[in-house]
Amino acid sequence: MFKLAIVGRPNVGKSTLFNRLVGKRLALVDDQPGVTRDLREAEARLGDLHFMVIDTAGLEEADAESLPGRMRALTERAVDMADASLFLVDARAGLLPQDATFAEILRRKGARVLLGVNKAEGRQGADAAMEAWSLGFGQPIPLSAEHGEGMGDLYTALQEAMQEHEAQAAAASQPVADDDLEAPAGDAEGDGIEPGAPQKPIQIAVVGRPNAGKSTLINKILGEDRLLTGPEAGITRDAISVEIDWAGTRMRIFDTAGMRKKARVSEKLEKLSVSDGLRALKFAEVLVVLVDADKPFETQDLRIADLAEREGRAVVIGVNKWDLVEDRNGALKLLTEEFHRLMPQLKGAPVVPVSALSGEGLERLRAAILKARSRWEMRISTAKLNQWLGEMTSAHPPPAPGGRRIKLRYMTQAKTRPPTFVAFCSRPDELPDSYKRFLVNGLRRDFGMEGTPIRLNWRKGENPYEGKRKKR
Repeated sequence: MFKLAIVGRPNVGKSTLFNRLVGKRLALVDDQPGVTRDLREAEARLGDLHFMVIDTAGLEEADAESLPGRMRALTERAVDMADASLFLVDARAGLLPQDATFAEILRRKGARVLLGVNKAEGRQGADAAMEAWSLGFGQPIPLSAEHGEGMGDLYTALQEAMQEHEAQAAAASQPVADDDLEAPAGDAEGDGIEPGAPQKPIQIAVVGRPNAGKSTLINKILGEDRLLTGPEAGITRDAISVEIDWAGTRMRIFDTAGMRKKARVSEKLEKLSVSDGLRALKFAEVLVVLVDADKPFETQDLRIADLAEREGRAVVIGVNKWDLVEDRNGALKLLTEEFHRLMPQLKGAPVVPVSALSGEGLERLRAAILKARSRWEMRISTAKLNQWLGEMTSAHPPPAPGGRRIKLRYMTQAKTRPPTFVAFCSRPDELPDSYKRFLVNGLRRDFGMEGTPIRLNWRKGENPYEGKRKKR
């Protein structure tokens, strides 16, 4: 699919235009410059044109080792990935020296460039569009990403770029003579082999405190520096998703902003970043809660894990920076015991040591993710459930408040993801929470659902004789 990268200085409206093209508020938007730091990619539509669009960080002149310098390198990489670049300038600010500098960078890269003049409402926009001719990219396109103006002109320019790209791709492909073609094994006519339906990617979110190594871990899984990383805490702002075939399994992995204690989050932008991460958490199937091996299971780590359980997501605990730990066997045992003690509602959740820098433990992490998702999707037949319920109540009968025994009549599984059960009993309001937890723990233990959030709802069973007068 055709790829379009939106590039330009900070605060020219790249993310606003990105959101308009994809039809959703995916990218964070704020008045202060430099909000976007990572590359965000999504499917876009303009009229009958379908393409991929990449939102990028603002181009700034800075030292290569600094954070702005690393952001610029990532943006230049997006230009290399894309089939065309939409270079945005700001009509209100006019052309600045940085615009000319970055125009020269785009020319050196030989990129196909469309020139957009954003915030071009009114007479000021027309003047800025005339000035933008000096950049040498042909006719500028006056736009208002916020109000949706100029989308027709953008459609025409984008359609021409896509047609030119298709023509070049067709010319580059060399025709092959029929005699040179060899049918691969299994492709002979009449085999009757048809490809199966495409597998949906598993949705995974990596969450944790700032500077736990979330982006570094995802880059190591991808095998490339796709996400912005560095020693500074809180680099990631948007919840960025990347899709990968990880050893034969399609996965979509969300990188999220670090979550600090609520009392410490005061800036509006950080609140937006955390909200974006929470939204990714709600759409994920498996949450990898990444903790630091030096400071594991601090209060905020446990709050994040508890939030995952309350949202009903499968949970895997990743212990990062494992390459710095000396007594590994003893440390892993202690960490596992401590987590199960602190989070009994997630007892049995896998605790996987990893090193985001060296890649150690990635295969174990992948196996733990698949196993956690399998438990999360588990379904138990009604017959097995009721046989199990009978054995549990025989071994440990429910209490008898007021001298009358509470009767557990029936149990069934209502849904999966997470496993949700409905139990019918004579007086559910009088059943103690301790007995309810006893049954939930028994479900985990006896059906292999350790570490999985379980929902057990209670209903009052119908008594066929209730309300009827006793006959003499």
